Amino acid sequence: MDLSGILKVVSDSKLVYPSEEKIRSTSIGSTEAFQQLLKQSQEDPAAFWDDVARELTWYEPWNETISGQLPDFRFFSGGISNPSINLLDRHVENGAGNRTALIWEGENGDSKFYTYNMLLAEVNRFANVLRSFGVKKGDGVAIFLPNLAEAFIAVLACFRVGAVYNTVFAGYSEKSLTDRLINFEPKVVVTTDATIRRGKVIRLKEKVDKVAPEIPSVEAVIVVNRLGLEVEMKEGFDYWWHELTKKASIVCEPERMEANESGIVFYTSGTTGKPKGVVHSGMAFVIQNYIYAKYHMDHHDDDVFWCTADVGWLTMHIWGIAGALANGVTTVVFEGAIDYPTKDRFYQIIEKYRVNKLFTAPTALRMLKSMGEKPLKQYDLSCLDVISLVGEPFDPETWHWTYEILGNKNIYINNTWGQTETAGSPIAGAAWLTPMKPGSSGNPFLGAVFDVVDAEGNPVKPLQLGNLVITKPFPMLCRTLWKEPERYFASYFSQVEGSYYASDLALIDKDGFLWVVGRSDDAFNVAGHRLSTMEMESAVLEVAGVSECAIIGIPDEIKGEVPLVFVRLADGFEGTAELEERINNNIVQQIGKIASPKTIIFTDMLPKTVSGKIMRRLLKEIVVTGSVAGDITGLEDPTTVAQIQEKVFENKTGR
Repeated sequence: MDLSGILKVVSDSKLVYPSEEKIRSTSIGSTEAFQQLLKQSQEDPAAFWDDVARELTWYEPWNETISGQLPDFRFFSGGISNPSINLLDRHVENGAGNRTALIWEGENGDSKFYTYNMLLAEVNRFANVLRSFGVKKGDGVAIFLPNLAEAFIAVLACFRVGAVYNTVFAGYSEKSLTDRLINFEPKVVVTTDATIRRGKVIRLKEKVDKVAPEIPSVEAVIVVNRLGLEVEMKEGFDYWWHELTKKASIVCEPERMEANESGIVFYTSGTTGKPKGVVHSGMAFVIQNYIYAKYHMDHHDDDVFWCTADVGWLTMHIWGIAGALANGVTTVVFEGAIDYPTKDRFYQIIEKYRVNKLFTAPTALRMLKSMGEKPLKQYDLSCLDVISLVGEPFDPETWHWTYEILGNKNIYINNTWGQTETAGSPIAGAAWLTPMKPGSSGNPFLGAVFDVVDAEGNPVKPLQLGNLVITKPFPMLCRTLWKEPERYFASYFSQVEGSYYASDLALIDKDGFLWVVGRSDDAFNVAGHRLSTMEMESAVLEVAGVSECAIIGIPDEIKGEVPLVFVRLADGFEGTAELEERINNNIVQQIGKIASPKTIIFTDMLPKTVSGKIMRRLLKEIVVTGSVAGDITGLEDPTTVAQIQEKVFENKTGR
């Protein structure tokens, strides 16, 4: 791979240091103290995690802080607690019950406010509802909701009763919903009549009605009455949230959970096309995101924190639920799109609630930048203090716009790296305590130990590209794949012995900062959402007339990457506009609108190895650079490269 481009970006990026005044205002008070904490966490992780866990509430102490090693490890073995008491009860008992815990705003301007006392009461009500349906420790609850307050309440209630929950992105198609629920086998599904997205009504209960008959494990569907629409309610199977909760008690004894018991299953695309159910321990998830959010965001009691992610993605659970509530701050939940109904909606919310801590994606900031400064200048955004990000590489140009224009050079930008499997951001900076570096994801964070290695697992030198690996376990790292332990090992631990293989390419610069530059497999990120080529290609191949296809992610100024589809047609078919529409529609139906391709290119052949593997890397190189720099003699038919170049040229020029 040609590194000249990325190395220029790395060399051009300079350290930006926080002010001494801001350093002193942090909870730890000095960079030296944080560096000492970081050193201890990596050199003596047992002592570090022992200290962190003791800051939270337990019924019974643990007998061993760390046991085992990658891939089979445990933290706080024998310790008994419950995630919900550390997110809610702990603050109420410490006198913060009347502090605002959650602010919800709908796309249409509706709003709700919950103090910690109020939120605890609502969580207990719904936890009692779940228990009334026989939900007990280890049972599955699927949450198919948009960004509603009830989604947060449902998650916290699952923690309360010890259920294993899975949230499904509300924008997914019926097939994607079915694939996940068939594998997960929930006892209860929580959904809503409908939601609003860019002014359009999206009926979620109807999707569940079509899917539920295929999921024999489902015994009940609980429906939030968001818009008051008429929906089919099957007696003895479908129930209204408000009718159930108004009868339920606001007192609910938490389930006692061993620290390593499963709490969360989150599906992520796999390169085989079949989504992987990543399993996390509920308590470990809360413990680590408590300390991570504390330093990632520099959280204080009076913070108003807004995570712009959808509750269907683990990002919201990491930051908007666990990280925020464990630290006792106010968390903002917004139902709609940040640029609707007007371009300034994002800025309106920040000014309205005086948001001072923000977590978003590079995609969102690129979109805001593309709108210009006029929408921004109408608002007082001086409240902004820290902006953290995750999702895809954050280009230095947008970094500087965010720092200089959006933040008026008075903010800390924390560009982090994390995955569904890491359940947080183990590569990051500490807000106001470590230098910023535009484009970089920072350094290995508290308790996280990384390396960048070659194909044989040997560490590479600084400024050399290699495979990113995690060499020591940390509490919130995934424990297995739901019902697929063998796939867990094959996906993450078979490539480099004794290490978690991130499937990301990275390098370390001269200052020790990590740069994660892209995927080493065929998956790619669209607006922060990881999509699998295999999953998308399966949808394309279902369309009559398609013989072969290859999908790549290509750079996009706003979304980071967007899908581009190459299609080889079967004999007797032509690449018509109607066929393009059918391919696009099937992708959207199978996966969702997020996967809609930017372009579909019809070609007579695709570049393959002698063994028949389609070389997607070459396709991407042709689209992005217009040529292929490497050796192509190993292809089954090297002339395919010139033909693909011609097709791409025709597409760009409209010939």
